[in-house]
Amino acid sequence: MKRITHAIGISSMTLLAGLLTSCKSAAPPAAALPIVPVATAGPATLENDLTLTAEFRPYQDVDVMAKVAGYVRSINVDIGDHVRQNAVLATLEAPEIQDDVAKAKAGVAAAEADVVTAQASIQRAQAASNIAGLSYKRIQDVANRDKGLVPRQEIDVAQSKQMEAEAQLASAQSELKAAQEHKFEAQSEYLRTQAMMQYTTIRAPFTGVVTKRYASTGSMIQAGISSQTQAMPVVSLAQNDLLRLTLPVPVSDVAEVKDGQPVDVNVVSLGRKLQGKITRYADSVQMATRTMETEVDVPNPDGSLVPGMYAEVHLHLANRPNVLSVPLDAVDGIGTTVQQVYIVRDGVIHLANVTIGLQTPTRVEVLSGVQAGEKVVVGRHTGLSDGERVDAEAAGYEANSTHN
Repeated sequence: MKRITHAIGISSMTLLAGLLTSCKSAAPPAAALPIVPVATAGPATLENDLTLTAEFRPYQDVDVMAKVAGYVRSINVDIGDHVRQNAVLATLEAPEIQDDVAKAKAGVAAAEADVVTAQASIQRAQAASNIAGLSYKRIQDVANRDKGLVPRQEIDVAQSKQMEAEAQLASAQSELKAAQEHKFEAQSEYLRTQAMMQYTTIRAPFTGVVTKRYASTGSMIQAGISSQTQAMPVVSLAQNDLLRLTLPVPVSDVAEVKDGQPVDVNVVSLGRKLQGKITRYADSVQMATRTMETEVDVPNPDGSLVPGMYAEVHLHLANRPNVLSVPLDAVDGIGTTVQQVYIVRDGVIHLANVTIGLQTPTRVEVLSGVQAGEKVVVGRHTGLSDGERVDAEAAGYEANSTHN
């Protein structure tokens, strides 16, 4: 009986040991660490190139208007003609202006005659003043030498004649001055009418090509100072030996635009590549488009480039050789006041504020906050927190990247 009891006890202990062993082997495994892609911060040569499309425009393009109204007596050019500066484009017939010139010329002659008359009047008045003064002096000398010989009345009459002669001389001098002013006015009017007459000859304001002709012989041309509904241009003239390209530079690249910066101009329709430079820029951002107008002048001496053609313009805005950089998607908050990166050190994430510099389509320059050789998390950073343990793996594009 005792032997049976001992056997049962041993069996119970064996069963309990088996249960404990079974429970220990069924414990849950440890949680796996999140895998994050990382890239190495390192030196790279960064270039900021901007490609924009622009249309060639003439350097100058104007509608040539007439200063005076008249009929077209002759027109010397037609569409496509190349003209030099000051070349005669057309001549107007304006008889009323010719009459004004003749009238003004006659006015100058009359004014000159008035001046001659006034000068003669001064000579007469001067002679009368001299004789009156001499007579008064003689009578006065006799009266002073022989008291009572000359009546006082004769002395007073001689003195009054002298004063009258001096007044007439002053009046003649004033008339001469008025005649000279009238002559100057007449000459000015004559010059004005001659200038208006010169406006009947319409000349090219600059060297260019006639792009449109509006008038023909006999057409009535209104003065260019009239309203646009009445005035009609004679021709349109464009300067095509030098063309403009106007580029809308985005606000993000405005700070990098400088006068004289080289640009590459690719005229796709002609298969030509040209070199140019930034000539001028507005230095102001348009609020509607958030762009700044920037112009490039392109010489066109052979006329092979035609206004209206499109060109691709490559702007070389910046070049930073061997600067510390990270992939663009490693930085959070680009464009805001605070930029941050997630740095992985010994399997632990550390959130760091950084200062960035030049930005390219794939990489960004880091001025502070990251050291060369440190691993930064790239891609989406959602769910990551400072101090979290992670399993870092090199990003797929990092292995083949040359950081250029």
